[in-house]
Amino acid sequence: MPLNDSPRDIAVVFGTRPEIIKLAGIITELDDRARIVHTGQHYDNALSSAFFANFGLPQPHLLLDGATGPWGRGHQVGTLIAELTREFTLAPPRAVIVQGDTNSTSAGAQAAHYCGIPVVHVEAGLRSRDRSMPEEINRQVVGVIADIHCAATPEAADNLLAEGVAPERIRITGNTVVEATLRSLPRPEAVDALLARLDIPDAFVLATFHRPENSDDPVRLAAVLESLAGLGLPAVVPLHPRTRAKIKEFGLEPAAERLLLVEPVDHPTFLALAGRARLLVSDSGGVQEETTVLKKPLLVVRTSTERPEAVRAGFAHLVEPGRELLTTARRLLADAGLGDRLAATASPYGDGTASVRISAIARALADGAPVPEPLPQPLSATGS
Repeated sequence: MPLNDSPRDIAVVFGTRPEIIKLAGIITELDDRARIVHTGQHYDNALSSAFFANFGLPQPHLLLDGATGPWGRGHQVGTLIAELTREFTLAPPRAVIVQGDTNSTSAGAQAAHYCGIPVVHVEAGLRSRDRSMPEEINRQVVGVIADIHCAATPEAADNLLAEGVAPERIRITGNTVVEATLRSLPRPEAVDALLARLDIPDAFVLATFHRPENSDDPVRLAAVLESLAGLGLPAVVPLHPRTRAKIKEFGLEPAAERLLLVEPVDHPTFLALAGRARLLVSDSGGVQEETTVLKKPLLVVRTSTERPEAVRAGFAHLVEPGRELLTTARRLLADAGLGDRLAATASPYGDGTASVRISAIARALADGAPVPEPLPQPLSATGS
């Protein structure tokens, strides 16, 4: 796709819907300096376009094909590096922004570095210390490459310092998920209408799961499904296509039919459901952050997490599927004072100004100006 006549000299590279959510505010702040580059890693016309529309974003200025195929992650990352290197050589941006820990993040950072273009890493410094997670390797790769690391929390900054990143290359900015959540959360009357349209019961648990550690293991996937069915409340599950395929492959349809399965939803719809749910259950990294803004309890169905701040603040609880999940869920659901305690607990991920800070950093880097110093640490989120 050709670029228009505006500068568009700061490339924002991403490939998944969660990245759209977390980069939308930065793209808006950058205005006509933002060149939106979608790698196509997870692209579909319906949902991806809906996510762009939700945040008032233009369609990508460049859309790649995602390097899909049967050869796996190495082929995808390698092909995306090659395609992005070509684009950055033909039309060099003055800075490249990547976010998080996806294959697109790794490819975008590497391509920019090989072309001599400075890299800004949004949500830098997260570490699970679990090298079996593809995301952990992507985070570490970008940790070596990035010129400016935008760490969401002081703990993330400490992780970078421990790995030898120079302090002058680290900025504590807060997490853009705070403003994205507050911006996308529908008004109460819209939530009422949505729940009525979807025929969602008054009391329910909301669950999402798609990570390979849960979806690709038939024993673990069966345990997740059985646990959700045994909570004593209807479990509403917007089912990820990957998980749906694995349920069919493993013959787990009878267990899944005990849940209230719905099609994948856009961000405002998910937040509407999350805001009314009694309890969230997920393996998503983004949900671990969003729950601190929504003030909802969350069970994280994973063996490790790179977001210990949400656990330490009391919003998230790391559990294994099966007995531990059921026991913890029942304890939280029976805790009459939990809602008030969480409502009074500040989000550890900032005050909702991360996009403003990060866009200022990117503009300065692109212009060869001094990178602005942020506050010593992000303020507490005020939304609920």
